[in-house]
Amino acid sequence: MNEYLIQCRDVCKSFGEKTALDHVSVDIPKGKIFGLLGPNGAGKTTLIRIINRITIPNGGTILFDGRPITQDDVRKIGYLPEERGLYRKMKVGEQAMYFARLKGMSVRDASEELRKWFEKFGIQSWWGKRVEELSKGMAQKVQFIATVVHRPSLLILDEPFSGFDPVNAQIIRDEILKLKDNGATIVLSTHNMESVEELCDNIALINNSHVVISGGVDDIRRKYGNNHFELTYTSQEPVASVPGSYRVLSDKDDSGRHTAVIAIEDGPDRNAVLKSLVDMPIVINSYRELVPRMNDIFIKLVTEE
Repeated sequence: MNEYLIQCRDVCKSFGEKTALDHVSVDIPKGKIFGLLGPNGAGKTTLIRIINRITIPNGGTILFDGRPITQDDVRKIGYLPEERGLYRKMKVGEQAMYFARLKGMSVRDASEELRKWFEKFGIQSWWGKRVEELSKGMAQKVQFIATVVHRPSLLILDEPFSGFDPVNAQIIRDEILKLKDNGATIVLSTHNMESVEELCDNIALINNSHVVISGGVDDIRRKYGNNHFELTYTSQEPVASVPGSYRVLSDKDDSGRHTAVIAIEDGPDRNAVLKSLVDMPIVINSYRELVPRMNDIFIKLVTEE
């Protein structure tokens, strides 16, 4: 059984003299949320459009569940593009039904599923409204429903939180996690690194038309860690650096309650350092690794590129 729903193998795409993708290979595991990251113009949207068979690559292969992707497979994909695609003069209910029918749903099944989603979001009263009467966030909810109503096995969401206030953005986050729990594979393309850390299991960072790094989010964050730890403790005197073990980079004293940042040097492991701290005349309140944020790693890698 193939563990990947989508496998991109050496995908290339050029537009005239502009190279959008240069031998890009990524594996998207089944039942996971996969972050597709990169600065503007890096090639993310081109790869998404190739997976959806909207654009044909110049070279390479896209596999769907272990075999070359076909047009029939596209019906199993729900795609929310960054450029929203609702017809402004059309009524919301008619439009949602239209998109559901395009994905092969019967009128009966589409009506039943749409009713559930409209009730879930509390927007039953929007059914007869025209799209032009909706705010950007309201229209975004409708398009999200149109993307997921046919229960796709693969969801591709391009900046899905754009246009939402914090409350509605959290509602969409919760629904994305529920869809994952129900077995959907989700590709999330976003510049919001907080959402990446909160939602994604794996990521691939594309820059200058090629993959810079890919893997598990936690693994990548630890890979770019610098062995810095935060130590909070109670003592009348600050801890001192121990040559060959650790260096104290900073120490804030608040009436005997200290918050220090220490850098473990090459050689001892974190447990050995913690043991040496325990043996000191201090009361340790907490000790944790300072793992870099995805935002910092993103900026570092893109800047180096």
